[in-house]
Amino acid sequence: MQLFKNSIFGFLISFMGSLPMGYLTIVGFELYNKFGMSALVSYLFGVISIEVFVIYFTLIFADKLSKNKKLIKIIDFFYVLFLLALAYIFYSHSKSSAAEGSYWHEYAAYSPYIIGVVLSAINFVQVPFWVAWNLYLLSNKLISADLKFRFWYVGGTLAGSFFGIMTISLFLNYISSASGFFSKYLMSHVIPLLFVTLAVFQAYRFYTKHIVKK
Repeated sequence: MQLFKNSIFGFLISFMGSLPMGYLTIVGFELYNKFGMSALVSYLFGVISIEVFVIYFTLIFADKLSKNKKLIKIIDFFYVLFLLALAYIFYSHSKSSAAEGSYWHEYAAYSPYIIGVVLSAINFVQVPFWVAWNLYLLSNKLISADLKFRFWYVGGTLAGSFFGIMTISLFLNYISSASGFFSKYLMSHVIPLLFVTLAVFQAYRFYTKHIVKK
């Protein structure tokens, strides 16, 4: 059961974390659009070649921090604000095209795998992202950092990143040639509402975990 929990939570967090349309997704879309599926797959293997180290070591670091109850309370509180911030970011940028700009010209001379490695290596925001999520999952006993379970978690997160970026890249390719109506309301209503719902749920968990139990 714990193997399944580590794998599924790793996959879901990583998949959802890949949905915001950052530069990794935009470059993936451009590579797929210009060079096809094989280039996108090679690029994604490059991305997760770096992520495997980031996720593994942040998991170990988070496991040590998870014993600090005051720190966990602070993180749980700011996690609510983080979800609301994501909802606002998606809403405020809903009028912008997801595929605005073209990055592929800067990277076309290199192997897609090398492009993925380099861009993932300079994606410094993934470090605090994974520290925060790993702390949250460990402190709520949703995953285990024991040696026999941690590799299942890491494997789930890598699969989530791989298929998350691929899904959005294919989706962007679809909407780039279709009507902007669906794209507009997905970004301005559906995704922001999802994050607001998650924020409300987390606020309830914060209340029952840190206030009611006092």
